[in-house]
Amino acid sequence: MDYKDLNVWKEALGLVEDVYTVIETMPKTELYGLSGQIKRSCISIPSNIAEGANRQTKKEFIQFLYIALGSTAELETQIVIAQRLGFINNGETICITITKIRKMINALIKSLKTAKL
Repeated sequence: MDYKDLNVWKEALGLVEDVYTVIETMPKTELYGLSGQIKRSCISIPSNIAEGANRQTKKEFIQFLYIALGSTAELETQIVIAQRLGFINNGETICITITKIRKMINALIKSLKTAKL
């Protein structure tokens, strides 16, 4: 399976672009703090999808999808924190996209678990 063909991977790349745009307004003092952590968790989502898709077994792929799923929760929490601290606007829009990606990852996991490969 080529990860570049997966809609969830494409959606996650769009999320990375959106998040980077939103966090540009964060204070420079957060460059190595919250903003850096947001970048890492955001990038982790498509990265784990890609890595998992290139593993040898379906079980390994599913494990990496679970890691990507965890990164969605981490990112959402960090976005909520950044918004509550007044560092960003449009956090709700990002959270809607995160929820969409979370549902897509869950659907892919379910599909892989039931597939006869």
